Amino acid sequence: MTETGAVVDLGQAQERVQELRQQIDYHNYRYHALDSPEISDGEYDQLFQELLALENAHPELVTPDSPTQRVGAGPQAAFGVVEHRVPMLSLANAFSPDQLKAWYSRARNLLGHDVEGFVLEPKLDGLAVSLTYEDGRLVVAATRGNGAQGEDITANVRTIRSVPLRLTSGYPPLLEVRGEAFLTKQAFEYINDERAREGQPVFANPRNSAAGSLRQLDPNVTARRPLELITYSMGYAEGMRRPRRHWEMLEQLREWGLKTNPLNAQCGDLAEVIERCLSWEHQRESLDYDIDGVVVKIDDLAAQEELGSVGREPRWAIAYKFPPTQATTVLRNIGINVGRTGSLNPFAVLEPVKVAGVTIKLASLHNEEDIARKDIRIGDTVLVQRAGEVIPQVIGPVLSKRTGAEIPFKMPTVCPVCGAPVVKPEGEAMVRCTGGVTCPSQRYEALLHFVSRSAMDIQGIGEKLMAELVRAGLVFDSGDLYRLIKEPLMELERMGAKSAENVLASIEGSKSLPLSRVLNALGIIHVGERMAEILAQCFGSMERLLAASQEELIDTDGVGPKIGSSIYEFLHTERNIDLIRKLADAGVNMMEAERPEGEQPLAGTTWVITGTLGRWSRLGAGERIKALGGSVTDSVSKKTSYVVVGADPGSKLARAQQLGIPILDEGAFEQMVVG
Repeated sequence: MTETGAVVDLGQAQERVQELRQQIDYHNYRYHALDSPEISDGEYDQLFQELLALENAHPELVTPDSPTQRVGAGPQAAFGVVEHRVPMLSLANAFSPDQLKAWYSRARNLLGHDVEGFVLEPKLDGLAVSLTYEDGRLVVAATRGNGAQGEDITANVRTIRSVPLRLTSGYPPLLEVRGEAFLTKQAFEYINDERAREGQPVFANPRNSAAGSLRQLDPNVTARRPLELITYSMGYAEGMRRPRRHWEMLEQLREWGLKTNPLNAQCGDLAEVIERCLSWEHQRESLDYDIDGVVVKIDDLAAQEELGSVGREPRWAIAYKFPPTQATTVLRNIGINVGRTGSLNPFAVLEPVKVAGVTIKLASLHNEEDIARKDIRIGDTVLVQRAGEVIPQVIGPVLSKRTGAEIPFKMPTVCPVCGAPVVKPEGEAMVRCTGGVTCPSQRYEALLHFVSRSAMDIQGIGEKLMAELVRAGLVFDSGDLYRLIKEPLMELERMGAKSAENVLASIEGSKSLPLSRVLNALGIIHVGERMAEILAQCFGSMERLLAASQEELIDTDGVGPKIGSSIYEFLHTERNIDLIRKLADAGVNMMEAERPEGEQPLAGTTWVITGTLGRWSRLGAGERIKALGGSVTDSVSKKTSYVVVGADPGSKLARAQQLGIPILDEGAFEQMVVG
C-alpha cells in the first residue's frame, strides 16, 4: 500500500521502497551531516511512515541498511570481538602552551623542517567508535577497546540517527572510519531524569552515559537514548587514492554522508593553534555538549605517515587538555613514598576537600624540582585538581593566603625507609634511594609490581598478603615466590588450605606467560608493557637479550639511548642476572611465542576461561589461545566455541551447559593448545 492506501504489487512496492530509502538517506545527510535540512520534520516523518508501511506489507523487502532498521534486533547475549585493521591509537596530552610547543619541536626535529598547516577539532568527551562500510553499507561498528580489538556494537550504532547506514556515491569498496559517540548536555539530563524517576542510579557524566548506552545488550534501549556520532578520520580505505591533507579527508567524509564537527578549524602556524586552544577554554561552556580539550593534528598526511607513532600514541597529533575541576585546601604535610625503582616520590597530605564529587586527602607532587618551581610549602593553602578527573594533583600555592609560618620543603639526603644515601642521576628529575634490594620499600613495591595483573598476574597476592610473606621471611625477591609451599602459607593470617592452594596454582600458571610479561614484571627503569613487548618481539628470548650489546639495544626501533642504557645496566648487574637465573631455574618461561605464520589451528574460534586453573593463569591460557589464532572473551554466548573450566567456575559454566557449548577441563585444554 502507498500513503494513499492503494494496493500495489511487489514490483511497484520494490521500486517505491528504493525511492523512499534514497530520499530519506538524502534528507538524513542534509540534516545530520550538513545541518541544512530541506524539508520539515513532519514531511520527513511522512516519508518514513510510508516506507515503514510498505516494509510491513512486504517483509521480504526489508534489508539491514534500511532506515527503518535503526532500532536494531533483539537483545544480544554478549558482545563479539572485532579486530581493528589499523590500530586505534590514544592521544598524548598537553596541558599548557609550552607543552604544545615542545610537541611541535619534537615533530619538527623528526621531520627536519618546519610544519605548516594544522587542523583543530574539539575533543568530544565521549566514546571512540570504528565504523566499517562494505560497498557503502555499514557492516560493523566497534568500540576502540584495547586499540587492537574492540567490542562489536553494530546493532547499537545502527540506532544512531547521525550514522548513515549507506554512504553516498564515490566511496571505496571497503572503508573504515573513526568517530566519537556522545550525548548532548540536554540528552544527558533527560536520561538521568528518567533514570531517577525509575529509581535507577544516575550516570556520573555524559561520557559514562554515552558509553553505557552503546554497551546495552538490548539495542532497543540504545535507540531510546539520543546519541550523536561525529567522525574525525579514516582508519582504512581499500582501492582509493587517499587525500593529501587531513582537512581534505574530513571533507571527503562529509561528501560520503558522514557527520563531521562544523567547529573544526584550519590553522596556519603554531601561534594560531595556541591562540585558538586558549580561546576554546572560555567557549566550552557555551556548547551543548562536553569537550575536555582540543585535538591538534598536523594537516599533511605524508608528514603524519613519516612521523608515525611511539607506543600507542601518534607523533603527529596531540590533545590540548583544558584545566579540570579545581579546589583549594591546606597542605598539612609532604610525605615520601619510595617506589620499586628507588624513586623518592613526594606526595601531599591535605586537609580533606571535595573535588568533582570525590573527597581528596592525598595528592601527587611529582618531584622535588616541581615543588621548588611552584614554591609549594608545608602549611600553604594550595590549589588542587583532578587531572583527567582521575589523579589528584597539587597545582600550586595560593600566595595571597600565606601567613609566613609556612615551611619550605627539602628532599631528604637519605632514604626515609632504609637510611641509604639518595642520588639524583644526571638528566633525571627523580631522586633515588641507593639501597636497592636492601631497601624494604623498594623490595616490597617491586614484588607487588611483579605479581600485578599486567606483569605475572599472580592472583590472590595483594598488598596485605605480600606484606605477610615478606614479614614471615618467606619471600625476599620475586624468585622466592616460585619456592613457596602449602604448609608455611597456611600459617599466615587468614590463609586456609583452599586459599593457599589457589595462590600456589596461580604462581604455577604464571610460569607459562611469554617473555614480554616477564620483562615488564622485572621492573626495569623505563620499561613498561609496550617496551617489554618491543624487546620480546625483537630478541625472542632472554638469552639473546642478555647477549645483546648496549649498541644493539639502543639501535632497536623504539628504544633509543636512554632506555637502551637502562636496560643494559639492569641486565648486566650481578644481582639481576642471579634473579633471572633463579626465575628460569624455577621454570618461568624466558621465550616469546613466535608470531604464527600460515595456518593457525584455533583461527575462527572464540574461548571463555572461567574458574581457577591449576597449571595456567587465566591470562597465560588466554595468551596461548591468541598465539594459536583464537580469540578470548569474558561472556558465554551462542558464538562461543569452547569454555575452559577450572575450580569454582561460577555462572559461566551453567550458561555454557544451557547453550550446549563444549566444555574443557584443564587437561583437555592442554591437549588442544600444547605441542
